[in-house]
Amino acid sequence: MADHMIPATLIEGDGIGPEITASVVEILSKVGAPFEWDHQSGGLGAIEKFGAPLPQPTLDSIRKTGLALKGPLTTPVGAGFKSVNVTMRQEFGLYANLRPTRTVVPGGRFDKVDLVVVRENIEGLYAAMEHYLPVGDDPKGLAYGAGFNSRAECARIVRFAFDYAVANGRKKVTLVHKANILKIFSGIFLEEGRKVAKEYEGRVAVEERIVDACAMQLVTDPWQYDVIVTTNLFGDILSDLTAGLVGGLGMAPGANIGPDAAIFEAVHGSAPDIAGKGVANPLAMLMAASMMLAYVGRQDLSTRVDQAIDRVIRIDGVRTRDLGGETGTAELTKALLAAL
Repeated sequence: MADHMIPATLIEGDGIGPEITASVVEILSKVGAPFEWDHQSGGLGAIEKFGAPLPQPTLDSIRKTGLALKGPLTTPVGAGFKSVNVTMRQEFGLYANLRPTRTVVPGGRFDKVDLVVVRENIEGLYAAMEHYLPVGDDPKGLAYGAGFNSRAECARIVRFAFDYAVANGRKKVTLVHKANILKIFSGIFLEEGRKVAKEYEGRVAVEERIVDACAMQLVTDPWQYDVIVTTNLFGDILSDLTAGLVGGLGMAPGANIGPDAAIFEAVHGSAPDIAGKGVANPLAMLMAASMMLAYVGRQDLSTRVDQAIDRVIRIDGVRTRDLGGETGTAELTKALLAAL
């Protein structure tokens, strides 16, 4: 267990990012988190300062620390610059996206949900291989998108999911695919997944689900799932779906992990419509910070943060607007600090 200070990059993000980042940093300081922050820019704020959404100083910092906590960054829809998140994943080889889903707010449609989505992060249809092709007089009459899945990457992400299951006492991994239709593109994932699963026989159970059946079952009986592993696009969609089971993206942390770096984040957007109003929910980013603590070997501090969240939400009933309450960011932060 490390007691020394650990260098880490901090990107506060756009919109509500500065508000929730300030809340999380204050709470981490209270619990004694061993992070020595290197403050860097990304997204719209970085464009204003550096002329680029992911400037060189930010890249250099992450490359040096190998560890980052990131607030939400704005990506324009249909135009503008390439997603900063996608760029980071490709730049640092962050092949595994880890999205735990746990019921914290009681009384909802689904209680006692506790599952994890493991998403392949750098291949599939998010490889950004998009083009226009001419149709008649329209030079952009047809939009063409291509993706790829390699055997090596499919095996690597499935092995990550099984290793995570073993390390965290999980009992089952579900391979989610669309190999019944995309027989090659998705079939290669299922083939490699089956091979890897054999290495864990007797330790972790394995099952297979077609992605549309998985989506249906998640909203009818989510308790049957433990660890879900799938390809990039399917994982993106299913992880947002599972967030909806437990209160929405305000309760959805995420980690992007590779051999040489790990970036932890709130997976929701920058919510510019509520920026500066003091009503943003910092819990997704705080949960991501808790995952970050566990990642660096401070499970003791991670557990303290998780227990404080449970107490404030479950017992004290302190909740932001998105969770059905009226509490603001500052008030929720104070309640969490008191619980610690």
